[in-house]
Amino acid sequence: GKKGIFNRLVESELFEQYLDKKFLGTKRYGIEGGESMIPGIEQIVKQSCLAGVENIFFGTAHRGRLTLLTTILGMPYKGIFSKFQGNANDPNDVLGSGDVKYHLGASHDREFNGKKIHLSLTPNPSHLEAVDPVVIGKVRAKQTLLNDKSTDKVFGILIHGDAAMAGQGIVAETFAMSQLRGFRTGGTIHFVINNQIGFTTSPRYGRSAPYCTEIAKMVQAPIFHVNGDDPEAVVHVCRLAAEYRNLFKEDVVVDMFCYRRSGHNEADEPSFTQPLMYKAIRKHPTTLKIYEKQLLKENNLTSDEAKDLQNNFKNFLHNEFELAKSYKPNKVDWLDGTWTGFKIASDDARKGKTSALKEDLKLIGRQIHSIPKNFIAHKRIKKIYNERSESIEKGKNIDWATAESLAFATLLKQGYGVRLSGQDVGRGTFSHRHAVLYDQENEERFVPLRHFTKDQGLFEIVDSFLSEFGVLGFEYGYSQADPKTLVLWEAQFGDFSNGAQTIIDQFITTGERKWLRMSGLTLLLPHGHEGQGPEHTSSRLERFLQMCAEDNIQVANCTSPANYFHILRRQLLRDFRKPLILMTPKSTLRHKNNTSVIDNFINGSTFHRVLSNSISKTQETKIKRLVLCSGKIYFELQDHINELKKENIHIVRIEQLYPFPYQPLVEEIEKFAHCEIIWCQEEPKNMGAWKFIFTRLENVLRKIGSKQTYIPFVGRRAAASPATGVYERHLANQKNILRLSIEADMGEIENEKDGVSLVKYKLPIE
Repeated sequence: GKKGIFNRLVESELFEQYLDKKFLGTKRYGIEGGESMIPGIEQIVKQSCLAGVENIFFGTAHRGRLTLLTTILGMPYKGIFSKFQGNANDPNDVLGSGDVKYHLGASHDREFNGKKIHLSLTPNPSHLEAVDPVVIGKVRAKQTLLNDKSTDKVFGILIHGDAAMAGQGIVAETFAMSQLRGFRTGGTIHFVINNQIGFTTSPRYGRSAPYCTEIAKMVQAPIFHVNGDDPEAVVHVCRLAAEYRNLFKEDVVVDMFCYRRSGHNEADEPSFTQPLMYKAIRKHPTTLKIYEKQLLKENNLTSDEAKDLQNNFKNFLHNEFELAKSYKPNKVDWLDGTWTGFKIASDDARKGKTSALKEDLKLIGRQIHSIPKNFIAHKRIKKIYNERSESIEKGKNIDWATAESLAFATLLKQGYGVRLSGQDVGRGTFSHRHAVLYDQENEERFVPLRHFTKDQGLFEIVDSFLSEFGVLGFEYGYSQADPKTLVLWEAQFGDFSNGAQTIIDQFITTGERKWLRMSGLTLLLPHGHEGQGPEHTSSRLERFLQMCAEDNIQVANCTSPANYFHILRRQLLRDFRKPLILMTPKSTLRHKNNTSVIDNFINGSTFHRVLSNSISKTQETKIKRLVLCSGKIYFELQDHINELKKENIHIVRIEQLYPFPYQPLVEEIEKFAHCEIIWCQEEPKNMGAWKFIFTRLENVLRKIGSKQTYIPFVGRRAAASPATGVYERHLANQKNILRLSIEADMGEIENEKDGVSLVKYKLPIE
């Protein structure tokens, strides 16, 4: 065992020294000073494997990542040298071939005493701790796939830096979810590489607590503090940590006090800010030298053996370096395992076969709205359930919540899973979903979708703790491990998604391009101007649209329950996965016209990227103005048209904003090429869809042969805040938007007043 530890220290130190020699000054965030982590982590892996664990998911900091990849996760040294030599194997070039595992993380099978264990390192951005909930989400999904209810087969290891452990709030969120019913995984092992510094910041400026690991006390996790220069002690506490987790199924922390031999990175000069510390470090022998001296003194190793081991490894590294020049990596494993059979997304309409059979919907409608006789439901719930069931039976007035339930139920009946989490999702923030019922006498839960038919998929609906960052990261990880479950996260209000912006920016919108990792995660974001104030209005649609490129995500704003039904089912009924950002209604959940007939769910019906009301040929000839819009404003515009009995105005609503539906939109409006075409939105001009859409509208107008020389914009004027907090002002602004869109003469008016803009943008737009 001592020789095994010594071997790992040799590999760690000499590999880092070799990289420094061959690629002087190149950033690598080396493990130098913390080499004992490697035998420590290996001990966790070994003991867990012998205890019957089958899978471990890793999330790690940058420091020591390369050494972890080679020594623990089996990545070829020549593969890493190849990267340093400039062999990028860009995913953009190879589209699924080539060794991009250095960017992706890695996976590897290890064997101990005839038992195998699979190790997987999750890719992560420089927001280091952001990967924590992603890893735990993957663990939960894998446990579910393996039916590992006792959590004996799968767990996660998170490797932290001391400054990030103390400073990043996502660490607290990850601990907070560790024992919650909807998120627990039977404990995570946390390993802290405690450099006693964060970049240039000393601990006294980096935390208020005496230890960087104090946050773990919130869940009463045991914390082992251990000296990184004593590798045997590190291995010992790591074995204890593995045994503790596997026995008690709770989080445990190993805090390894060590140091950072170089600066924050190898090109950095640490003496600028910590001169005394780095004087001490320069004089300090390496962990390998300290341990070699100990083993020589104990007669567990001879000096010749030590020299031979080191010389042999140096020769091995030199050979690997030479082989790297002609290294030809194998095909990447991004569509293996649970992703077998999936493909790169096609460029066509890719609607998927999402319609259902009428009789199936009617049967499901009865099943999912059936309340057990011995269950005392709230009287209003009974009424709601009866109305929903009746709407399906009669085939009309099917509302938003009913369409959602039908989408979930039909997927479950086909054997897929559905997992929905978020704050208060069981009832729904707007008291509309009622997917979880509570007995009015004893508060027992009843979840109709969980057991409405035999051989159905697993339905999980989780009222999450008050977190966005942690929960969205968890669900993203879950969606990556299980592509056959519809994974949804719903914000209490769409605005609150900005609490999870790091997950959106660094994972959801970029993960496929950076790491060749698909995700079908769906975000439900309540959106729309209802007069509820700045923080309950906007899901920041413009931010999502700004991030759209290279077919990375889908952004939609549905105005039809049937369309909502199809877009949810479409997420699973295709041979690829894309994240879906879905603006969802609030007040219009109950609008009398926000309903669908059953014919729009059946008979080969699909999701419509562009929608408009059917009108006759005679009516078409009367149209003088075409109003283009997206989302909830449609209902108010249509109500205003009906109230004024206007027959010369028609509305077309864009249901999917990205990928932009060029062809469907052209087909829908080319018959109105002679009309005045305007864009209307309720968001301020610097927000909403306008800045994303205007150049695309210009292309559409050119395609249909429109003679229009400008595109009128109607909406709120540019603003710092998404909405007013004064309800009367909101009503006045909303009324003015409707008036300008429906009644104003575009040829004469061009102004900004009463909080609303009507501006004509000349074509072509620069």
